[in-house]
Amino acid sequence: MKVAYQGEAGAFSESAARRLLGADITGVPCHSFELMFAAVGAGEADCCVAPIENSLAGSIHRNYDLLLDSGLTIAGETSMRIVHNLIAPPDVPIESIRRVYSHPVALAQCTRFFTTRPQIEAMPVHDTAGGVRMVMDRRRDDEAAIASSAAAEIYGARVLLESIEDNAQNFTRFFVLAAPDRARDVITRDSARRWKTSIVFQLSNKPGALFRALGAFAIFEIDLTKIESRPIEGRPWEYAFYLDFAGKLDDANIARALDNLRELAEMVRVLGSYPTRW
Repeated sequence: MKVAYQGEAGAFSESAARRLLGADITGVPCHSFELMFAAVGAGEADCCVAPIENSLAGSIHRNYDLLLDSGLTIAGETSMRIVHNLIAPPDVPIESIRRVYSHPVALAQCTRFFTTRPQIEAMPVHDTAGGVRMVMDRRRDDEAAIASSAAAEIYGARVLLESIEDNAQNFTRFFVLAAPDRARDVITRDSARRWKTSIVFQLSNKPGALFRALGAFAIFEIDLTKIESRPIEGRPWEYAFYLDFAGKLDDANIARALDNLRELAEMVRVLGSYPTRW
């Protein structure tokens, strides 16, 4: 199976892909989220694995927008602990490091490390694993990167410090996304103990509209796990609402709640009903 992900070999998204889909997948590294979605649309990959939310940094809004535009379906989900490590060429001591490269979000999650070492400058790059590759290509004695231990192993680098993130409760949710006719084929579902469903809906801008819409889920005792609003393009100050809730699409209470929501909303779209695994 060909699986697209943003970043280079050793990226956290690649680790999430192998965790969800198996070690024998063929990774399709992509420089950007846009190219990752495009790879699936063009048939260059069977599916993609996209980070959608971080427990510290919040939602990855760009991927919500790309998901809505792409027509892909959520086929599965996992949450993965993110451990940031200081990584350098094997012969570089920590005392000589003056610049550290990583993705801007990773750098922001290691503020304490930089605060206690004012001589080191944080340098943003497009990807954590890409930072390791660049540092190993350049082989300077004053440069390092922040990335996963897998990236250090892939590029022959050395982990100088482990777990330098500010907060150990650093988790990222990843979606497996595929074309609707392939969604059931890309991930094993029989063993899943937990299921979630994700939808997006739009409401007319009237008092109490959101209260009534969410009431459809309260009436049928459905556990809402997340709600997120995003601006509607071309309609200033109006919003679409992304909703995650526990259960399968074909559960009787969920089917009735969605029927009620459709009577109230201008648009309801199911983004996926999928197994979730930690």
